[in-house]
Amino acid sequence: MRYHPLSEADRNAMLATIGVSSIEALYGDAPPATVLKTPLDLPKGKSEQDVERFFARLAARNMPASRAPFFVGAGAYKHHIPASVDHLIQRSEFLTSYTPYQPEISQGTLQYLFEFQTQVALLTGMEVANASMYDGSTATAEAVLMAHRVTKRRKALLSGGLHPHYAEVVRTISRLAEDEVETMAPDIRAAEDLIARIDDTLSCVVVQTPDVFGNLRDLTKIAEACHKNGALLVAVFTEAVSLGLLKSPGAMGADIVVGEGQSIGNSLNFGGPYVGLFATRHEFLRQMPGRLAGESVDADGKRSYVLTLSTREQHIRRDKATSNICTNSGLCALAFTIHLTLLGEAGLTRLARVNHANAVLLAQMLNDVPKAEVLNETFFNEFTLRVEGDAAALVERMAARGVLAGVPVSRLLPRAGLDDLLLVATTEVNTQEDRDAFVAALKESL
Repeated sequence: MRYHPLSEADRNAMLATIGVSSIEALYGDAPPATVLKTPLDLPKGKSEQDVERFFARLAARNMPASRAPFFVGAGAYKHHIPASVDHLIQRSEFLTSYTPYQPEISQGTLQYLFEFQTQVALLTGMEVANASMYDGSTATAEAVLMAHRVTKRRKALLSGGLHPHYAEVVRTISRLAEDEVETMAPDIRAAEDLIARIDDTLSCVVVQTPDVFGNLRDLTKIAEACHKNGALLVAVFTEAVSLGLLKSPGAMGADIVVGEGQSIGNSLNFGGPYVGLFATRHEFLRQMPGRLAGESVDADGKRSYVLTLSTREQHIRRDKATSNICTNSGLCALAFTIHLTLLGEAGLTRLARVNHANAVLLAQMLNDVPKAEVLNETFFNEFTLRVEGDAAALVERMAARGVLAGVPVSRLLPRAGLDDLLLVATTEVNTQEDRDAFVAALKESL
């Protein structure tokens, strides 16, 4: 979209309409110290071609995920996405649609949202799911707010294995709502005793599995302790493909399951847009944020789809709303649904097994690297590596050798004193050649 600035006549007409005589008068209420007296020190304007060349040179300094062996994790996973996914989501009836406020002319959109909800409920082992959220972090924050509404309590306990970005979003939302949040210390080996911290003051306990360090967590006893004390268990995931192989959070007793669906159907996209997944038990349905697509029949008895229980402030009175978040990453949810439909249940299980097998092979290869140690006893496709020296500097050296090596924990937890830890993830796209390149670059860089 090109930008065409206003003419002087346009500005004068706008000022006259709102009843002020000049631009200066428009900002008359602004404190003098905040008003610029001289123009900003910016370079002179350039032609469109010059701007294109400038940004092309700037972009060339990056290493695209497609150009190097990729082992970055911590919520950003490179998976193969079939070409048919992108082709189908670009159909005009999907790509140009906004939101289905008029169900009678949005049946295709509502149907795929209904299918999406069904898939999410089956994946998570829960009874109901909504039509998606912004991403996993905001879904987690909304889950905590929902737990407060259900239990009438205002305190949440966050596991030390929860992704730090997710924890930060929860704390930000809670601070603004004047709710209490207790965050456990970073838990590298999944050794924290959450059960000992659970009492009748908590609304919920938030636990991630696989956690940010890659550990698999058995939620069963934590769920029992939560329910004994009248609290809810919120289970979180950042790698949706893991649900194709691991026991579902619902089967382990979770009350709310939230996470990131980027792994299925959605590319990395420099961090977004992503698609948040949100599922819960039927008894908590009316406290779930966002919108739901439901199945019904029309006046002629034919199957039809409707928006139902849309409990956000755009749909109902603000004081009755469960959330004011602008929910539903519709196009990303569609990509998720198409990819998962193409895979099918058996295909997702095979995909998950390949992911895990590749991670096991890499972990075995790392046993022969003297200055590196795999810390995990259990993992899916991501694990924590302790290295000699500073992991952030190590990543830079490995990138210079053409390998995207992983995420330094120090960048996720800058004040935790974990400078020697590196999160490493591998997926079905990683070949033996990629693993060899990773290990070789690691040995050369240590």
